[in-house]
Amino acid sequence: MSILNNALSGALASQLALNTSSQNIANLQTKGYTRQSAVLAAVAPNAGAKQAGNGVQVTSLQRFSDDYKTQQLWRSASDLGAYSQSQPYLTQVEKVMSDDTASLSSGIDQFFAALNAVAGVDPTSTPLRQQVLTAGSLMAERFNSLNNVFNAQLQSLRQQRGAIIDSANSDVATIASLNTQIAQSSAGNTNVSSLIDARDQAIDRLAGKMSIEVNDQPDGSRNVSLRGGQSLVLGNVAATLSASGGASQTFGLTIAGTTFTLDPLKAGGQLGGLSNYEHDVLSPVMQGVEDLASQLATKVNDQLAAGYAMDGSAGQPMFTFTPGGGADMLKVAAGYQTENLAFSSDGTPGDTGNLQQLVTIKSQTVAVTGLGNVLVSDADAQLVGKLGVQSQQNKAAFSTAQTVRDQAEQDWQSTSGVNQDEEAINLVEYQNMYQANMKVLSVANALFDATLAMMG
Repeated sequence: MSILNNALSGALASQLALNTSSQNIANLQTKGYTRQSAVLAAVAPNAGAKQAGNGVQVTSLQRFSDDYKTQQLWRSASDLGAYSQSQPYLTQVEKVMSDDTASLSSGIDQFFAALNAVAGVDPTSTPLRQQVLTAGSLMAERFNSLNNVFNAQLQSLRQQRGAIIDSANSDVATIASLNTQIAQSSAGNTNVSSLIDARDQAIDRLAGKMSIEVNDQPDGSRNVSLRGGQSLVLGNVAATLSASGGASQTFGLTIAGTTFTLDPLKAGGQLGGLSNYEHDVLSPVMQGVEDLASQLATKVNDQLAAGYAMDGSAGQPMFTFTPGGGADMLKVAAGYQTENLAFSSDGTPGDTGNLQQLVTIKSQTVAVTGLGNVLVSDADAQLVGKLGVQSQQNKAAFSTAQTVRDQAEQDWQSTSGVNQDEEAINLVEYQNMYQANMKVLSVANALFDATLAMMG
């Protein structure tokens, strides 16, 4: 009977191997699917020197996975997430600040050009004075419009980080739930490859949102923690991330009843990228623009206060400045009229002494955050230039991160992905194996019939 048993075991083993290959081919385009293979082993013979063996058996289904390549995939997801999220914001601010129709430099130039026009023609001309007021108002609008762009980005950043936190909580809960299912299924000797694939994809999604460390446990579960050491998943226990506050957003992490403060600047991934953009780029450029608006308004107002208006009265402030005022950060004082412009230095309507001093403000220096002391005429150009450098650096880092991610995916695919040609070969081999064993069964059956006939 051993020949029948051997052939039957071979036929059954080839069927299982064919089923495994068919599963691989069916999931040829399934994202994150890890290919499997039937591991065959000979069944030991019974006692006796003339016993060849008792056929073949499938000892397990091997899952083709390389932990190093998987970890590389997750690390590359974190780096890509960090640079990809900040680039759209950088590009938007760079375009707005460098656009001639919206740039601060153009507005400042037009304001001082209007002052020069008055000095070169007639300081008592109402139309020319009106041009100064109009140019001043337009310059203020440019500051306010740019400040509105900054504030809109701040609001978008906070909303986006809140959405990232919500999405991360979903991924963390999924990982913890799958840990439980994998541990229970493994204990019941059930194939858990599909569950592991689902968990790995959840970890990959989480890795894109923040930098993580993953550690395998003996029961098949995986613990996940932030690079800073705070645990996100401990077996079947999931942490909860939180974002609170409006203008000053704070982040926390709670696990097993204990709450930790989370520093988003060190979080990595999308959360860290957005936070670093706000801290290193947006906040400094916002403050720099506010510094320029504040000091420019102060210089103009102080110089006007040193002169005389058309009626010989003391000069009045032309601009009002409100720190963090959004659309009203800088504006021409309410009710300010052309005759209030104090161009005279001695009270004579035709005198331009104080007007000449106003014109020189453009070549004076202002202290701008991130730049130091710079000329009024150069401040905006230097802010835009610095922003351009930061944008180019981020683009280069983003391009590198994308290349690393692509390479990591290719490396993972080379080990874990389904190879159509390889599976086609396996199908032919296992089909031949099945047919050969069925032929053995046919031969064994013929021999058995012949033996019965001889004995009859």
